[in-house]
Amino acid sequence: MFVLVLVNLAILISGKTWLYKAVSVTYLKGYNSAYIDDFIHFESNDIKAGEKHNWLVSNNYNKTVLPKNLVDLHSDNQSVAFLVIINDSIFFEKYWHGYSSESLSNSFSMAKSWVATLIGIAITEGYIKSVNQKVGDFLPEFNDEPKSKITIKDLLTMSSGLGWHENYYNPIGQAAEAYYGDNLKDLILPLKSIEPPGRVFKYHSSCTQILSFILEKAVNKTISDYLSEKLWIPIGASKSATWSVDENGDEKAFCCINSNARSFAKIGRLYLNKGVYNNIKLIDSSFVKEAITPAKLVDKNGLKNTSYGYHFWTTKYKGNNVFYARGHLGQYMVCIPEKNMIIVRLGKKSSKELPNGHHKDLYEYIDGALEMFF
Repeated sequence: MFVLVLVNLAILISGKTWLYKAVSVTYLKGYNSAYIDDFIHFESNDIKAGEKHNWLVSNNYNKTVLPKNLVDLHSDNQSVAFLVIINDSIFFEKYWHGYSSESLSNSFSMAKSWVATLIGIAITEGYIKSVNQKVGDFLPEFNDEPKSKITIKDLLTMSSGLGWHENYYNPIGQAAEAYYGDNLKDLILPLKSIEPPGRVFKYHSSCTQILSFILEKAVNKTISDYLSEKLWIPIGASKSATWSVDENGDEKAFCCINSNARSFAKIGRLYLNKGVYNNIKLIDSSFVKEAITPAKLVDKNGLKNTSYGYHFWTTKYKGNNVFYARGHLGQYMVCIPEKNMIIVRLGKKSSKELPNGHHKDLYEYIDGALEMFF
């Protein structure tokens, strides 16, 4: 009892009262980090859908079985969805643990790719001049040196130089406060520059959050409404989604679009078709190309970074170019242009991160899908 009193006192003195939310939502439910269905505990904005455009379904739908190694991987990593689309048709689809094609699930950092796409659309529509425009043109907190040097491109490529530490298991860290806290602007806008922008790749959720603040200023509407208008409705998402928000109604742009595998796959189709969806141009093809091309940066160890574009991860594997959206616990939307293939995997666990920055299970999901159909 005395220990609890001390802990409560420490929380109150520190001002980190959002820790109560973290404890009640996560630790008291047996988790040590966020999980894919925790969005029910947060307020959210709607991402409204319009007329539903169903995926085509192959004549060979679900006639190919999962390879044994992929069955084991899905079991070990507690997958809830696995979807393979080739030439715009669903060839394979499977769900586990009570999930279905309509079930909502937290995208985590896959949401970053959607935010980057909205930036591209805002540029296409003229709300933003280019990726080289200064952040300070939209947010006055970035008008003083040295933050005044930061551009939108620096945010897109995770090279802002801002003081942020990405750690999903530190209960009192910045990432935890962004996720469970009540004021994203107070947390992120005062961040300090600790190194020059545009040089070093450091994965920071703060970069995406700042992009969302820029978008709101540029288009004069919430990013949930902008996403609905410019992407969710045009791509015919299967159902309305939600976007978790803080207590001020600001979307947690670095994560937390809550939707389903079929809808998450549609951003892949948009990029495979160079920004065109159902014969409608939604985003300029030049932005699409830049988004899935590795940025010319170095990583924290001084080595050339070859795995990140504009909020999309990139790699080469078995002669194929691969780009993908990735979220905490192994949420994936993977595109293989040479095969015109999209793979979506959603689930509760992921495999270890490899020295090249990618995760072991990414390659295993790709191997399994290629074995099944090629």
